[in-house]
Amino acid sequence: MRGLTKLAPGVGNVRLAERDEREPEPGEALLEVRAAGICGTDLHIEAGEYPSVPPVTMGHEVCGVVLRGGGFEGTRVVSETYFSTCRTCDFCLAGRPNLCLERRSIGTHVDGAFAPRLVVPLGNLHPIPDWLPDHAAALIEPLACVCNALFDPPVVAPGDEVLVLGPGAIGLLAAQAVRAAGGRVTVVGTDRDTARLELAAKLGLEACVPTTQAPLVAQAQAAPAVATGTSDVSTRSRFDVVVECSGSEAGIASGLQATRRGGRFVQIGLRGTAVTVPWDEICFRELVVTSGFASTPASWRRALALIEARAIELEPLVTEVVPLEEWERAFRASRNAEGVKYVLDPR
Repeated sequence: MRGLTKLAPGVGNVRLAERDEREPEPGEALLEVRAAGICGTDLHIEAGEYPSVPPVTMGHEVCGVVLRGGGFEGTRVVSETYFSTCRTCDFCLAGRPNLCLERRSIGTHVDGAFAPRLVVPLGNLHPIPDWLPDHAAALIEPLACVCNALFDPPVVAPGDEVLVLGPGAIGLLAAQAVRAAGGRVTVVGTDRDTARLELAAKLGLEACVPTTQAPLVAQAQAAPAVATGTSDVSTRSRFDVVVECSGSEAGIASGLQATRRGGRFVQIGLRGTAVTVPWDEICFRELVVTSGFASTPASWRRALALIEARAIELEPLVTEVVPLEEWERAFRASRNAEGVKYVLDPR
């Protein structure tokens, strides 16, 4: 079976390669992969910026059909990403397997979803609604990651003014989740994000489309939808919550400066390298800085509840469904921010 494989550490070393295929053991399921989203983490793995255990088939945002396992045969499902954890540490016992030191994940430690078939633990599976297309369902995994960062514990209260930096897939999922929690959302990006910000507007979100007159964060802060104070600080730093989804140094720095005194800053986007940020802003204005790494069983339940309630739109975020053989084009387009989400279909 051919899968998109990280063959060795370092930059690159990714290609379609033959991988051994195994039968599911008791407690496991064999999936036919119907859709596998390209995540920013996959780009970081290709670039040698995120740890993996080569050789390993990449991909962890998956929707598939159960071929064998646990009486679920024929069921369309999505899967949590942790293949195994110790199950005995404080983190595992507290429902936070994402922080287990012995965790092994699909796509980084064991073979993942960029292949025709995938073996995962039965306990990872979640059936999906009949009305949700396969390619859209692959985005439930990143939505679960967003829910972990935003709701466990909750950082957004009804009526909060919330700035989302970075209108990629994670940013647009986060903005919709914030809206579902009662926050008033403004989404901003860079001058290459015009199409993404137009999509945000179509989703009913307030979006600042780039202009040549002012930086995007300054545009958002000057937006008339929200009254600003008369002092310089209150005008520059008016958001109750800033959710940073770009992973860029500029986004992190401007996000910290856009957070009001006593406000909350949430880092979701991954950078892959060290950054220089105005760290003193956290102290001077008593900011609460939080984050979220991957997902938890609780965040998956919350994500699935949002989908069942149709509070989150996934399908508009899918730019293109691409054959596995065209992975290089899809990775390049993802890296260049051409669209929002590219999904690979091994069929």
